[in-house]
Amino acid sequence: MFKIGDKIVYPMHGAGIIEGIEEKEILGETLPYFVLKLPVGSMKIMVPVNNCSDLGIRPIVSNEELEKALDILQECQNDMESNWNRRYRENLEKLKTGDIMDIAEVVKDLYIMDKEKGLSTGEKKMLNNAKQILISEIVLVRDMDNEEAEALIKDCFKE
Repeated sequence: MFKIGDKIVYPMHGAGIIEGIEEKEILGETLPYFVLKLPVGSMKIMVPVNNCSDLGIRPIVSNEELEKALDILQECQNDMESNWNRRYRENLEKLKTGDIMDIAEVVKDLYIMDKEKGLSTGEKKMLNNAKQILISEIVLVRDMDNEEAEALIKDCFKE
């Protein structure tokens, strides 16, 4: 169980800090919710306490795990499906896992694809979303601001 002050990752939204626990009544049922503050975009999200494991919520990774994810960004090969529809679905499934290695892979593959051939509007949006999710976790693991985290990602792609 998580507590106030814990740094956690909410798949498809990114990493944040639990600022509080509030009771909310929805559809006649009162349940406890974590109030999660995300560093990217200063957004607040309410997450049902009882559904954390179902939603794939996890603690942020260690600095060592983050290093492994950043290493993925530096790989040059692109193992993506050529069919854009299948590729989009595969990337969406990876993002839904909330696993930092999967997210780094999506960022790397889409970044390479964008440089080589360009991306569709949907894939550009997915790349931006995946980058924001990755940035949010870097911010909390390394205690940096968004600009520093984004620069760290860009440095991984320098040739």
